[in-house]
Amino acid sequence: MDDYKEKILKVCNNSSKNTLMETLQIEYTDVGADYLVGKMPVNSKVYQPDGVLHGGAMVALAESVGSMASYIFLDAQQFAIRGIEIAANHVKSVRNGDVFAKATIVHKGRTTQLWNIKITDSEDRLVSVCKLTTIALPKKI
Repeated sequence: MDDYKEKILKVCNNSSKNTLMETLQIEYTDVGADYLVGKMPVNSKVYQPDGVLHGGAMVALAESVGSMASYIFLDAQQFAIRGIEIAANHVKSVRNGDVFAKATIVHKGRTTQLWNIKITDSEDRLVSVCKLTTIALPKKI
């Protein structure tokens, strides 16, 4: 199972090259039967002017992890995955360290998927709760 997890994580991380995920230094770190975890460092690249993690960066992390989860749990050869709605409630500020987003499937439909994404800090304290809806669009072959 560990080899399989490593292969999935390698695919996820390799797909981030030359994207927003690379710019934000998002790294996919764990995957299970119904979840994916990503990590993002908190530094000046993702600060608001007063030196705390920007809410938009957290939303970008949440959508990146949730969309990648849809990508790996659906047939990516047949479908293009797009986020169609995201909502976020930020409950704690973070100034440094890392934040971790864990996307867990709530509903896996044929067309739409609903993800719950909890963002925590390095000490496992809740930072944000997000809900993401993705859509699987058939690829035109």
